Amino acid sequence: QVQLVESGGGLVQPGGSLRLSCVASGITFSSYAMSWFRQAPGMERELVAAISNFGRSTKYADSVKGRFTISRDNAKNTVYLRMDSLKPEDTAVYYCNAKRGAASESWGQGTQVTVSS
Repeated sequence: QVQLVESGGGLVQPGGSLRLSCVASGITFSSYAMSWFRQAPGMERELVAAISNFGRSTKYADSVKGRFTISRDNAKNTVYLRMDSLKPEDTAVYYCNAKRGAASESWGQGTQVTVSS
């Protein structure tokens, strides 16, 4: 059974930093592309960042380029999202996603990030 567990969310002031972690179990982690999505109240879920199965390629939403960094450690079955220069508009629930082709996709339960003074 696939399980994705996010952690690292919380309350941070504008300009601050957080690092989210997502630990996967029940899958061959290196076979999966990993992504972070977020969903703010009343908004659709949106892709924040994605990383290929061995980390050779990444992509980011325009709104976070230069501020967020996605990385992974296949030995620890973990994907990270480093978030710097946080803005109030980054406030959302952040979700971890694991995907292998069209056949297999799983989501974590989400972790709340609130950026406020």
